[in-house]
Amino acid sequence: MARVVLVTGVSRGLAARVARTLAAPGDLTVVGVDVTPPRYDLGAATFVRADIRSPVIAKVVSGRGVDTVVHMAVVSAPAAAGGRASMKEINVIGTMQLLAACQQADGFAKLVVQSSGSVYGASPRDPARFTEDMAAKVAPRDGYGKDAVEIEGYVRGLARRRPDVVVTTLRLGSLVGAGADGLLTRYLSLPVVPRVAGFDARFQLLHPDDAVTALELVTRRDVPGTFNVAAEDVVTLGQAVRRTGRLAAPVPQPAAPLVARVSRRARLADITADQVAALTYGRGLDVTRFRAATGFTPRYSSRQALDDFAAAGAPGPLDPDRLGAALDPDRLRRGLDRVLGRGDTTRG
Repeated sequence: MARVVLVTGVSRGLAARVARTLAAPGDLTVVGVDVTPPRYDLGAATFVRADIRSPVIAKVVSGRGVDTVVHMAVVSAPAAAGGRASMKEINVIGTMQLLAACQQADGFAKLVVQSSGSVYGASPRDPARFTEDMAAKVAPRDGYGKDAVEIEGYVRGLARRRPDVVVTTLRLGSLVGAGADGLLTRYLSLPVVPRVAGFDARFQLLHPDDAVTALELVTRRDVPGTFNVAAEDVVTLGQAVRRTGRLAAPVPQPAAPLVARVSRRARLADITADQVAALTYGRGLDVTRFRAATGFTPRYSSRQALDDFAAAGAPGPLDPDRLGAALDPDRLRRGLDRVLGRGDTTRG
């Protein structure tokens, strides 16, 4: 059983929640590490300022007697890291240094890794749902998807070198819900959402509450292996746009990469080439393996996660409540009266 747990990346919301949740019962010593101080409450967890890209992380692991590491210091968007080069350094070099520290620690016994369904890429050749044993039909060539593939490769290497260590990798679906900050939530928060004309990408979402529950579960229990984790039901991009009350702007497929570059330069949306593919084709995940191994079923369906996100954010111009108020007959009559310069007693 875990006794001292190190959680990386706690300056971001999801990792901070995992650290706080693990520390709450008081049976574990939880240490959160990041290069910048956390912006969120860590509860009973202790914060240590450390950069996983530096060999100093080995001193933290050994000096604190860490036996379990929950690795969540991954960045999914270049802007969040200060550019693609910094993003790759955090994701790939940081993971290499962290795993080297874990391999050398005598008391180290468990590694839990937050990965992503991005490892499967996105293409028109994809199956309806990827199982964990399937490989990408078109491998991710850029961005977070490529980093996630490399990260998982280093994790498998550690598992081979340290067969005594329990290694669990969770490939999470797109995080959507109140408080979630990811590609899809930032994309759906745009005033006008560009969509590739003629395509309706498929997504299986995961509410942050369910992500925290899944990560806590595999930290407290020994569940070795690689698992897809997402809600069972599928939503399409068109449904997501409508449920959040956004306006969609169709973009011809050949122009989509150009629109993404312009959006990045204008700092409207941080959409990379691999994310354009994801927003064109989407992907489905087979989640039966994790359910069979743990009995875990997400509390939120994909649709419920989407509705929770929409309720917590600023309403879009086509939000049903806002649209209903705008189309109220009395309000329309008063507006017409003002335009025509008629008084309140004028019949509409």
